[in-house]
Amino acid sequence: MTHQPDPTTPGYITFETDAVLARLTAYRGHDAPTHGGRVLSYVYDSGLAALDELAARAAREVQSVNGLDPTTFPSVALMEGDLVAFGRQILHGPDAVGSVTSGGTESCLLAVKAARDVWRERHPGSTARSRIVLPQTAHAAFHKAAHYLDLDVDVVPVDPATGTLPAADLTRRLDEGTTLVVVSAPAYPHGVVDPVTEVAAAAQEAGVPCHVDACIGGLVLPFWGAAGGGPVPPWDLRVPGVSSISADLHKYGYAPKGSSLLLFADRALDRARYFALTDWPGYPVVNPTVLGSRSATSLAAAWAVTTALGEQGYVALTRRLVTATAAVRGCVDDIVGLRVLGDPVGPLVAVVADEDVPAGERVDPHLWAGAVRRRGFVLQGQPALTQSHGSVIPRSTHLTVTPVTAGVLDELLEALAGGADDVRGQAGAGAAGGPGAAAGDGVAGSPDLPDPAELARAAREDGELDLTAVLDLIETLPREVSARMLVAFLAEFTEPRVDGR
Repeated sequence: MTHQPDPTTPGYITFETDAVLARLTAYRGHDAPTHGGRVLSYVYDSGLAALDELAARAAREVQSVNGLDPTTFPSVALMEGDLVAFGRQILHGPDAVGSVTSGGTESCLLAVKAARDVWRERHPGSTARSRIVLPQTAHAAFHKAAHYLDLDVDVVPVDPATGTLPAADLTRRLDEGTTLVVVSAPAYPHGVVDPVTEVAAAAQEAGVPCHVDACIGGLVLPFWGAAGGGPVPPWDLRVPGVSSISADLHKYGYAPKGSSLLLFADRALDRARYFALTDWPGYPVVNPTVLGSRSATSLAAAWAVTTALGEQGYVALTRRLVTATAAVRGCVDDIVGLRVLGDPVGPLVAVVADEDVPAGERVDPHLWAGAVRRRGFVLQGQPALTQSHGSVIPRSTHLTVTPVTAGVLDELLEALAGGADDVRGQAGAGAAGGPGAAAGDGVAGSPDLPDPAELARAAREDGELDLTAVLDLIETLPREVSARMLVAFLAEFTEPRVDGR
């Protein structure tokens, strides 16, 4: 179809809408499926097509709105106010204040920025470096925030067998130089809820803000018990000492990417997240988030989804999650050679090799993920990691269960069990040497290192990257080397092709 206005209109333009959309469809053909339960990471499918359509219509309604200035576009403030009110209700912070951000990373960065600025106000003229204290399993977004905001990070090891944070190991590190302490509900790698009550109490006594990263759990843990999932340890704004919390609307809120709630119990911290400038000749700049001009489309989509579902809708969807998660965990428990790491709370599961069975019966979780992928389901491999005190968190495979998983359970469970049978007794390439086995050896330039450009070309042509081999490299090489290699790979992968596409 050709879009062609009245040719008498000055400066009229014609364009082929069908051709443009056909090209987009061709591009999307390279993607992993975002619906249907075949990908158990990155996407959060409610299974409700009408909900997706509602979100799309809401986004279209505000497509031209600029979230920079809610005084010019009050709809932005009204929708954001409704979402903050919803967050207050489900996270039990009746006096909490906050904002909607572009995603979990921005929420975490703003929480760190607010805490840093308040710390600086309380320590005027100090030349000391302040730091964030967090568990090994805390999300990378906090390391990123510390990198951007020039803070140190004090990483506390977790129990490698369970993923559990020993609260005392963290709280004894709190002192005058601590800007912020972070705990997770749950931590992404293993789905384990940190000891929020103990850490928040110690932080409050030490005068340190405590942020709960509930980016992945904030829209599912509030409904887990009512949906039949059992008790959840205290973790939200009811816990004394919790000063801020992040909860992503685009995860188990089922809104499109990207939208996240950031709530503060402490108004001084909330005000510190803002950036304001009047010392220039243009319009007054007051930004509650990192972005200035920002689209209102994700905000409107999230508002529409949460308004439509309400608490009862979320409970109903969480019931499907509870059923599917229990089935997945039961399946893994029955697979010889694999086990669930720790005791996760919620719909996240990490699976590791069962070291209590003979080597010939063990299942390497990364090889298992590859075998399950060949059977039609995409799982997420996680590399082993040697912690600062020497203990090793084992390599694992992560599964994010969503409501739509319940509709493909029979196929999924068959793939999980069959995939384990396919690779039982085989050792992954990095398993024998252990994490960091080649530390100090395989540096850039070694013939054993893959060429990132070759990796990118192969991934483009085959439509798939050998993630098992990449994870083996991460475990074997010094971490800074593997990080540089992956930066080079992604830069190569996203550069325009020779044909300009």
